[in-house]
Amino acid sequence: MKSLLTRVGLFVMVAALIGGAAGCSKKPKNTTPLPTGRSGAAAPTQPIPVDAGSGTGRLGGNNAVTPTDIGGNRNNTGYDGSPTLTELGNLNPADKQQDRTKFASDTIYFEYDKSNVKPQYSANLSNVADYLKANPTESVLIEGNCDERGTEEYNRALGERRALSVRDRLLALGVNTDQIATISFGEEKPAELGQTEAAYAKNRRAEFVLLLGSEAAR
Repeated sequence: MKSLLTRVGLFVMVAALIGGAAGCSKKPKNTTPLPTGRSGAAAPTQPIPVDAGSGTGRLGGNNAVTPTDIGGNRNNTGYDGSPTLTELGNLNPADKQQDRTKFASDTIYFEYDKSNVKPQYSANLSNVADYLKANPTESVLIEGNCDERGTEEYNRALGERRALSVRDRLLALGVNTDQIATISFGEEKPAELGQTEAAYAKNRRAEFVLLLGSEAAR
């Protein structure tokens, strides 16, 4: 009887061991949770690039400014809050006596956001060029101006393009390069205050300032 009980106990033990082994074999080998989605992704360490064509330039459909857009100015390094003299050659306007009345009626006006000189101003240019060629000791400062629409940086560059466009026309008429200097005031020197089309039209201009030679200045 004792031998029978011993055999039964061994049978039960073996059956329990076999059952336990079968239960373990059903467990997954890898219990590490698999990633789902990108919720655990690390935040980017670099700023997200912004389209270079957005957020630049001016309101009102004007284009962004690039280094090649600044009217051929070789010396400008950007807007710094003060007028920028360009293409001076050997001319220093600060050393000259200025006459703002001589060519007051020859002021050239521009279309919105444009720097090309319209054909209607050919007589104005000829008047200035003829005088300078007949008076080689005198020179002229061309001041480029804009209306107030747009950023200061853009308007400064646009004013330069306008002044340099007029300069190129005078050079084409035979004026000596050392008799011409240009400067841009951007929107800083409006001819007429007000946010009207009439005021804007008067502010989009290039003015001629006669710089008297040493003999005339005495």
